[in-house]
Amino acid sequence: MPDEKIEIENFTSPGRTERVNRAKYEAMRDALLAVLPDTAPGLKVPDAKAALLPLLPDELFPEGATAGWWLKAAQLDLEAKGIIRRAPSKPVQLYRTNAGT
Repeated sequence: MPDEKIEIENFTSPGRTERVNRAKYEAMRDALLAVLPDTAPGLKVPDAKAALLPLLPDELFPEGATAGWWLKAAQLDLEAKGIIRRAPSKPVQLYRTNAGT
């Protein structure tokens, strides 16, 4: 189903969920987890985005359209679930936890 929804969490707003397009979320989640290292400090968000763009299906993200929004949505959901973490530094750097492997 092209309009099937999935409920995602938000790391910065505990208890808040949002319903989003399942196919786009899963494509972004899989691409993000594929490019993130499993050790800190990880990748800066712009570097992660650059690395994952070629992995996204063109039919869902033509020329990377809306990838930034979906990256943030997947990032916050995966952080809320403990699958990825932020390194304790600025700017934000992300890496996979053992739960994300």
